[in-house]
Amino acid sequence: MLDTYSGATRVLFIVGDPIAQVKSPAGVTRPLREAGADAIVVPAHVAPADLPDFFAMCRRMPNVDGIIVTVPHKFAALALCDDATPASHSIGAANAVRRSAGGGWFGDMCDGEGYVAGLRKAGCEPRGRRALLVGAGGAGSAIAHALVDAGVSSLALHEADVERREALAAKLRAYGPVVPEVGSADPSGFDLVINATPMGMREGDLLPVQVERLVPGTFVGCVVTQPVVPPLIAAARELGCATMTGAGMFEAVRERLVDFYLALYRPAA
Repeated sequence: MLDTYSGATRVLFIVGDPIAQVKSPAGVTRPLREAGADAIVVPAHVAPADLPDFFAMCRRMPNVDGIIVTVPHKFAALALCDDATPASHSIGAANAVRRSAGGGWFGDMCDGEGYVAGLRKAGCEPRGRRALLVGAGGAGSAIAHALVDAGVSSLALHEADVERREALAAKLRAYGPVVPEVGSADPSGFDLVINATPMGMREGDLLPVQVERLVPGTFVGCVVTQPVVPPLIAAARELGCATMTGAGMFEAVRERLVDFYLALYRPAA
């Protein structure tokens, strides 16, 4: 493992608004360096209006190899990429961007695949489950696609922004065999409930679902990483539900982020 930095160290930014809650600077830097990559992940707090300028500035910095993208920039990031994976195009968002051989930005979206991997590691097999997904943002869209790929029997979407919800529903209708339904804050009848919004990150946030209607057989997940045990997860555990915190998602997504960026530093075959 590399244990020193120098002027030759390659830079990967992680960009968000806010940014103080993210764990990727250490969580991605460590395995990259353990794999022999002389690279470091640096947090950048960037407002939405400034994101295009930030991407343009990074393009002009030869020692910047990529940008990890978090809330609320994942949709906007795809439009700033020169190319992207088919999954990223289908979802309409990117959470990982790296420099291509030609110097442009190449994007991918691995939140959904990582989330499903995290669920399975936590003992929840999505196949055949009736799922309620709260949130149709970048992470929610990726998770929705991955749940369809994983074989859920039904998928209901609950999103306060009706236009955003319908946009995701239209993508899913064209994407796979599961026809999405309109969900609500009532989790009754579902055996997989996932919060893919930032609700629970700030003190005083409302709970994303009516927790009193959860039953012990329901698996409850939440993408929030700070606090470590978000209010939704704490309430679900009190009711006897199996759960996965944002840390479970982060660990699985981190593995995919590391692989995505290691492709820059592996010797050419």
